[in-house]
Order: sequence, then structure tokens, then C-alpha cells
Amino acid sequence: MYHYNWTCSRCGEGYAPDVARYSCPSCGETACLDMRPDYERIAARWTKAELAADPRQSIWRYGPLLPLQPATCAPRSPLTSGQAALSAVGWTPLYDAGRLGRSLGLDQLLIKDDGRNPTGSFKDRASAVVLARALEMGESTVATASSGNAAAALAGLGAAVGLPCIIFVPQSAPEAKVAQLLIYGATVLLVEGSYDDAVDLCLAACDEWDWYNRSTGYNPHTAEGKKTCALEICEQLGWEAPDSVLVSVGDGNIITGLHRGFQDALALGWISHMPRLIGVQAAAAPALYNAWRDGADDVAPDRAETLADSINVGLPRDGFRALRALRETGGICLTVEDEAILHAMSRVARTSGLFTEPAGAATFAGLFALAESGIIGADERVVVVNTGNGLKDIRAAGRAVGAALSVAPTLDAVRIALELD
Repeated sequence: MYHYNWTCSRCGEGYAPDVARYSCPSCGETACLDMRPDYERIAARWTKAELAADPRQSIWRYGPLLPLQPATCAPRSPLTSGQAALSAVGWTPLYDAGRLGRSLGLDQLLIKDDGRNPTGSFKDRASAVVLARALEMGESTVATASSGNAAAALAGLGAAVGLPCIIFVPQSAPEAKVAQLLIYGATVLLVEGSYDDAVDLCLAACDEWDWYNRSTGYNPHTAEGKKTCALEICEQLGWEAPDSVLVSVGDGNIITGLHRGFQDALALGWISHMPRLIGVQAAAAPALYNAWRDGADDVAPDRAETLADSINVGLPRDGFRALRALRETGGICLTVEDEAILHAMSRVARTSGLFTEPAGAATFAGLFALAESGIIGADERVVVVNTGNGLKDIRAAGRAVGAALSVAPTLDAVRIALELD
């Protein structure tokens, strides 16, 4: 028996779990569905003490809050405990970035490093839940459009459970990400166009051949998988919610997911307040920022020309809910230039040991700006979410730091190269 319903984020119409496959049938494909857990029933059967006793260090420890059948998330489920990559998604480290924080005048700076997930990005959370739901429904093929990370997550985890995956990515996707897709055995279609073109083509193909569509901002299970990051942050902090949480924004689905997770924890009485959510976009892909700045109810398409491929989105598919997350938490949105992103990649690595891809570095670039302006205070507990491993885009890393020194195999060569006496 399910422990939740769906509600349309736009019109508020409610649906049983098996009625709406993707979006609101009344409002159309742009109306994302929100999961509405039965909190009273969940609280009566599941406590923080029981959660603490769960030995699984993965997203599946939060099974009662996921839009899946209870048996799917059970401790001895063959899906969530018997598939190597799928069973390891989540419970990524949250660590003190003291040295970086001190350089910014911040006393409590923490990094949630989702580059530690099985395929190297935050998107594993969404793909794991989508694949679990696909198996529940007996789907035979899963497809997605992606700039790279979501595709890699689907391909890798799909390989773990034996579900064929068809991937639509723009031709501009980094080579390392395309290599990931191919090594996992996915069918990869390089779309001659933008990420937004890939999304539209994937939607049309899924309609034509009845593939299950994982695409961000379309399949409602994506945000519900991503909300596990917020639950982990709270649990790792002893159920003391942070003051502010920063994350980069492309489609808007991650910030929506974080909002959903904090909503769940607050509704259960496990945290005392809602953190302020701060979204960071690239100045060269600013659609959500424009809408937030202008007080608009929805997002209009804009250019997408940033080097941060994971957030290189012209039309955020979950923009409506992302705006809601920002406004309901008293949050803000800001943009950063590509040069600031490259600088942040280097600075973060050299002060914290974290190698982040450009989209993750954009979040830190936003943090630097907000700390300098005083919008983030010294005494705030701040969590920065790193969404992907830096090895995902080594071309950008090379631009951030330049080339290594080449020397002959002699001490004299070393002395000259390092300008030693």
C-alpha cells in the first residue's frame, strides 16, 4: 500500500500514485507533480530512533518518504540491497571546510560533496528512484535527455539493474561524460542542437515508442530522489537544520528537491526551521535568475552559453517550482560569470581539497560574492552542495589552472623550473 499522493504544483489537483505517470493530466506536461506523503501515518510507524538504527548508508534509509512501494525500499529488498551501484547511492560526506571558511570570514562552512556518488554526481539520487519506479511498473526501456550527469547516472545505475537506457545529449557534452555513457552500455544519441533540443526530442521519442522518460522536471520522481540530500544534511547535523544552503541551478530540479526534503523533515517535526535556499546560475544561462529578479510567476527561455555544461539550460523545466522554493524559504538567486566559475574551481581545490566540476564551482563563486557583500553572515551555518566531480570536465579544469611544468630528468632542470637558488 502506498503512503502518499501526488498534487499538481500549478492547479493543486490531487492524484493517486498510479493515476498520473508524469505530469498533471489537466495542466499539461509543464505542470510538475509534488509528492504529498501521509505524514501522520508515517510518523506513527517510523521514528528518528528507528532511522538512526538503520545500518544502510544510502538514500534507501528514507524509504517511507520516497514515492515507491514499501517493499522496494525495505532493508532486504533485492533491488535496494542487492544491486551494487544502486544500493550505494547517497549518504555522501558533509564536512567542515574550515580553511576555506576562514578565508571568507565564515565560522561554519560545510560542504556536501555529492561528487562521491557512484557515477560522480548528485543526479544518481534521481536516477535511482526513477529506475526503482520503472521496475515497479514493469518498464522495459528508460530514456532521458541530459547535459551529461543525469545521463551518466541513468546509464550506470540502469546497467546495475539490467534496464536498457537510451540517452539524448547535446553534441557539446564533455567527452568524459559521453565516455561514461558508452562504457555503461547505454545507447547514446548526440543531438545536433542544445540541451533544450535534446529534452524536446526525448519527450517526442518517449511518446512515440512508449519508453519511460526520466527527464528532469518532467518525471516527478526526480525531485523526490534529490530531496534525500536535504534529509541527509539534517541527519548528519543531528537534526539541526543549517541556516542557508547553496546550490547551482540549471533546470531547477535540485533546488526543488532540496526544498521538498526540508519540507518533509519540518512536517515530521524533525527540524525546527526551514533553511534559506540560495540558487546560483551562470550569467551566460540566467533564465531562472531573470524570473526571480523580475518577480515573475514563471520562467521564460533565455540564452544558454556557459562553460558549466550541467547548468547550461535555456529553459529550466522545473523553473516554476524552483521559484517557489526560493520564495517560500526567503531565498535568493544570483548569477556568476564563467571566469568566476573557473577561478572558484581552483580556489576551492587549493583550500579544501575538493575537485568540483564547473556547475559545482558556480555555487562556490556565488558563495564568495555573498560572503564579500555580507549577505551571508559570519555566524551562519552554511552548506554548499557540490553537484559533481571535477573529473567530469577536465577541459574546464585545464582552463582554470593552466599547464604543468615540463622538466628534463635532472636536478638542474628542477632548479631552473622552480627558480631555486
